Amino acid sequence: MDGNVTQFNRRINYLIEETDAVYHEIAVRLGLSDSVMLILYALEDAGGQIPLTTIYRQTGASKQTINSALRKLETDGHILLRMADGKRKIVCLTESGKIYAARTAGRLLAAENEIYGAWPKEDLEAYLRLAEKYLTELREKSKELENLRL
Repeated sequence: MDGNVTQFNRRINYLIEETDAVYHEIAVRLGLSDSVMLILYALEDAGGQIPLTTIYRQTGASKQTINSALRKLETDGHILLRMADGKRKIVCLTESGKIYAARTAGRLLAAENEIYGAWPKEDLEAYLRLAEKYLTELREKSKELENLRL
């Protein structure tokens, strides 16, 4: 592999790790576990309710981790689970949950919106285009990796 590409990959991985660390620090500062923050973020971003399967997919956290965080939020009165069609569960913020989510994940969303809002439109479009291109290509490469199980 080309040395420049390797260095570039290391820099990207470093930035991803550092970004993850900042999100963790934000959760800690707001008094939340990472998994509770992920759930509140997804709910706040979705307008207060979201299918449970979407939370699993969006967060990338294990079902066990998400379910544990959901139980805590439910016990604290911040969410309720309801059945959508007999099989699918919908996670909904309660009235107290709406306030809690706005004071925590809502502040993070507002900060992100402020950052992106300050970027020129061309930079946002380039960032999204490149991120989507990378995701598409990584999905394709992941199919090749499946066939290489040891």
